[in-house]
Amino acid sequence: MSSVTNDETKLRERMAEHGKALFDRGLTFGSAGNISVRLDDGWLLTPTNSCLGRLDPARIAKLDDQGKLLSGDPPSKEAFMHRAVYEERAGARAVVHLHSTHSVAVSCLEGIDPANVLPPLTAYYVMKIGTLPLVPYFRPGDPALGEAIREYIAKTPAVLLANHGPVVAGKSLDDAMYATEELEETAKLFLLLQNHRTRPLTPEQIDDLHTHFPS
Repeated sequence: MSSVTNDETKLRERMAEHGKALFDRGLTFGSAGNISVRLDDGWLLTPTNSCLGRLDPARIAKLDDQGKLLSGDPPSKEAFMHRAVYEERAGARAVVHLHSTHSVAVSCLEGIDPANVLPPLTAYYVMKIGTLPLVPYFRPGDPALGEAIREYIAKTPAVLLANHGPVVAGKSLDDAMYATEELEETAKLFLLLQNHRTRPLTPEQIDDLHTHFPS
């Protein structure tokens, strides 16, 4: 059994708080979605078949760097996906994966650009997400999905899984959460603007954002 530090206890509580906030806002439902946080001695991951709205901080799974369960309930069946993100992004300290309605709806559309699914509609989307590639469909729990994610997530902090949902990495749990929420709101805007002429940000405006708000 691994020891639990005060910092780890606070992170467990924060994961539960964020999970409930997502659930209360309708961004997750049932047992869908999972959240992880990297520690100095491994990482925390929400348990399999758990509801993010009713997480018990003490039962959140703790895994070592190789994905072996150290304590808590059995982890999400998509643990391999979180591990792939951490291995490809040294600066990532948290990962959020949801089946949020608008993001999933966009992932099901024909004709979207697989290299960059959403246009740069707002400054905050550009600042928090930037580029959003579409990862081809794999069934949930398929280990091949973890390998498929690697080539995308190494270059951008967020990806959209086809017919499934977003995976977002952040420098902290709050950072990953806020970016995930920004992605969902932009997906909602994108769907609302279907069949309307839009005015996305120009390359010059995007460059200006990157200059003033470097990632």
